[in-house]
Amino acid sequence: MKFSTDHFLYGGDYNPEQWLSTPEILEEDIILMKQAHVNAVTLGVFAWSALEPSNDEYHFEWLERIIDRLYENGISVILATPSGARPKWLAQRWPEVLRTDAFRRRALYGGRHNHCYSSPVYRKKTAQIDRLLAQRFGRHPAVILWHVSNEFGGECHCALCQQSFREWLQARYGTISRLNEAWYTLFWSHIYDSFDDVESPSPLGEEHLMGLNLDWKRFVTERTGDFLAHEIHALREGGARQPVTTNFMYDYAGLDYQKLSDLVDIVSWDAYPLWHSAPDARIAAECALQHDRMRSIRKGPFLLMESALSSTNWQPVSRLKRPGLLQAQGLQALAHGSDSILYFQMRQSRGASEKLHSALIGHSGTGDTRVFYEAAQTGLALQQLRELCGTQAPAHAAVFYDTQNRWALEGSEGPRNAGIYYRETVQKCYNALRRLGLNVDVLDQTQPLEGYHIVAAPMLYQLRGDIVERLCEFVERGGSLLCTALTGVTDDSDLCFLGATPYGMTELLGLQRTEVDALYDGESNTLVRQAADTTDFAPVYRCSRLCELIKLSSAKPLLVYGEDFYRGTPAATINQYGRGFAFYLSADAEDSCFNDLLRFIALRAQLPIRFPQGLPEGLELTERIGPQGSYIFLQNFSNASQPVPTLPAAQFFWGTRGPKNVDLLSPFDTAIFKLPASEAFDENNKGVSVL
Repeated sequence: MKFSTDHFLYGGDYNPEQWLSTPEILEEDIILMKQAHVNAVTLGVFAWSALEPSNDEYHFEWLERIIDRLYENGISVILATPSGARPKWLAQRWPEVLRTDAFRRRALYGGRHNHCYSSPVYRKKTAQIDRLLAQRFGRHPAVILWHVSNEFGGECHCALCQQSFREWLQARYGTISRLNEAWYTLFWSHIYDSFDDVESPSPLGEEHLMGLNLDWKRFVTERTGDFLAHEIHALREGGARQPVTTNFMYDYAGLDYQKLSDLVDIVSWDAYPLWHSAPDARIAAECALQHDRMRSIRKGPFLLMESALSSTNWQPVSRLKRPGLLQAQGLQALAHGSDSILYFQMRQSRGASEKLHSALIGHSGTGDTRVFYEAAQTGLALQQLRELCGTQAPAHAAVFYDTQNRWALEGSEGPRNAGIYYRETVQKCYNALRRLGLNVDVLDQTQPLEGYHIVAAPMLYQLRGDIVERLCEFVERGGSLLCTALTGVTDDSDLCFLGATPYGMTELLGLQRTEVDALYDGESNTLVRQAADTTDFAPVYRCSRLCELIKLSSAKPLLVYGEDFYRGTPAATINQYGRGFAFYLSADAEDSCFNDLLRFIALRAQLPIRFPQGLPEGLELTERIGPQGSYIFLQNFSNASQPVPTLPAAQFFWGTRGPKNVDLLSPFDTAIFKLPASEAFDENNKGVSVL
């Protein structure tokens, strides 16, 4: 089932169960939400105690009354299942529903997501309330989407989960000897005699079998997905016919979201970047990568399910968003493919954990605030931008950001236990491509490569499935591939490949790795331009953390090391393979090196690059394409005004400050330009416009 909408959803989490004793507040909220152009709210996320105050005693009438009132006022409902936080009576009566940690300690009641996905009782009770909710609201015209639980995360090590883990391992390996081989248990004499002997990783026991650690993380994803499917099944049993989603989280490495994505009808996620904790241009680029990651999971529109209107309450420092950022962050999500801007929360709580988290309606209960005014302006903007809803954000270029590869890299115990900087390396590749004005997909290594001209696969340490064959085919057909240090080291059990590395890619890359030098924090080396007369690269770049020593076969050097005993040896290379080219960067280089190298790659690939010299720092360009044309978003996330670059044939469509003075973007301004459909599509370039 596919979720689609002909207008952008605007609103967010609303918790009216807090105000049942003061119904006048509920009516005031509806008036204020309409003034802010809110058209959708999420209900019921943590409402289990209000819906079922004691075992099998249900009270849905208050929820139905509120849903009816919202619908009468033109506000749709995203209805949540309440399993993210269980009522106290449930834990008191059945302690098995509470989680057990890695030290094998049963949790006390409290918190959120403190429940065991393997518990038969918890599964029974969640299915029961989900079915009843579906029976009551599965055909209500206000309910447009089901929101299953909330921000799935965490793990349980109880006896029930241990048994499920063993069964999962037996299904995966078949025999205990195959498990021992995959986990290399002969080392340190850790051979298992039976699946019954296996325990999940624990500080009290085994933490140094990388295969065990990886498989446990995979199992946690499987258990989470199984519970998500369990809830969806209960909704369908109850008669719910609306699409379903669950909200993923910002750069969360605890679950492999690619494995969960097929269970939902549309991907949604919660964006809470640490604005103003660093230059906002950097924060915006990090958030942009996460938006593109969510869009790329299903290659289509997604939903921004939660974001903060201003300050949070749970980050280390809760800074206010500077004027204009509320709208800019929302429009950034739209630019990258979101069909919604939704917030936490509509009204501030009076007490408990999130009472100081920003909201549309503050404790004053009025619309006479800066936040309310900016939110209302954003809601109005979404109405004006309605024709963009449902359009796509296709990309010529892709960057791998692979969760399971991240697990393996960050748990590898060497070559740098002081930080391997995988995410940062991905970000450097992504930023370099975005700086050229390109849309970028963010993939894991299981996804198709067709349709891309450039693929960056930074630190592809763990090779799974047929990825080597597919990368070779991609380049052989004419694609351009960039790999970096620590490529092709281990298989999916974290067993090192024997023979030449990068494994299976030495002919593709035209080189072999011979050694890896891990640098201490504060140490660095240099990368020096190989050809003194070229203008493609700067004379010298700095690098740190990792320096690989490589031996070339057919590859040609672009940069060489400038210092240490490996001075003069290759550091960046190019190798022709079939009709395409494979590039290798063997060191953790500074940003400018990635910028120049990927610009060099993109120009050789003859991509339709709008800005070969690179966009100014903090200026973002993103494109959405639909039947009526191409919509080009320009956004300024720097702290200074930026001139708007020339966009031939494009006409002004919408802007923060209207059509006047559109040649200059102030900080947090947005301007959208439109190309008509007759000029926006180039079939030879997969439908991406060429300006």
